[in-house]
Amino acid sequence: QVQLVESGGGLVQAGGSLRLSCAASGSTSTTYATGWFRQVPEKEREFVATMSQNGRVIWVADSVKGRFTISRDNAKSTTYLQMSSLKPEDTAVYYCAARAGMYGLGSRSPTEYRYWGQGTQVTVSS
Repeated sequence: QVQLVESGGGLVQAGGSLRLSCAASGSTSTTYATGWFRQVPEKEREFVATMSQNGRVIWVADSVKGRFTISRDNAKSTTYLQMSSLKPEDTAVYYCAARAGMYGLGSRSPTEYRYWGQGTQVTVSS
């Protein structure tokens, strides 16, 4: 079992930056592929970024490419999402997720993740 706790959300003006953190606890002796997703009311959960188990394969959604960066500190069992040049359309609840996937890869599909955090709200004002 793995528990994930997100932090770092908040209110920011357009063009600003935030860094989200996702701290893992529990069975962290096994490194998992991790991902970030976001969701707004009445819409499906949207893929943002994912990093493979070994950190070498990173996929980022086109909508945030060049603005968001995913990274991980294995010593702290923490995954980060650095968000820059934020836009009002980035407003959402952001979730981190973890999976022990085939070949250690992440996934763009939320259904492929077994473990989820509780989410953190990010609001970007215009």
